Amino acid sequence: MSQNFQPPAPTSYTPAPAPAPARKGNVALGAVAAVVAGLVAAAAYGGIMYALDRERSFGAIGIGLLVGFAAGKIGGRSPAMPAIAGLVSLGSIYLGKMFCFALALAKINKTGLTDVIDAIGISGVNDIVKESLDFMSFVFIGISVLVAVGAAKKAND
Repeated sequence: MSQNFQPPAPTSYTPAPAPAPARKGNVALGAVAAVVAGLVAAAAYGGIMYALDRERSFGAIGIGLLVGFAAGKIGGRSPAMPAIAGLVSLGSIYLGKMFCFALALAKINKTGLTDVIDAIGISGVNDIVKESLDFMSFVFIGISVLVAVGAAKKAND
């Protein structure tokens, strides 16, 4: 049988829903994501430089965007993320240049990439890259770092 039950009348005060907690990123995971994105971008940048036989600014911008976006999205709003993204993009540009020169040496010697690394080593490729650095190389590195820092800051906005 049904009971005579009247629900209470609604009051004029209704509490607002609680705001969503601020997203807290994982700095370590953001740094790992930035390094992985940096390694992928360095390989692509080195391959593009090798194929075009010159350095292009769009590659530096692409590295900065990729690394900064990965660091910012996964690392969250930590103030360390833009700095980490900038440093990783700097290293990615340099690694891309090393990869490009190693590919060129492999083509000149008609050997594989591993044979070049076995013959002259990473330090040999590093010496060649250091000899080839010019003003525009530093401009591209600076562009990449600035874009990475900006992308890491904007990734959470």
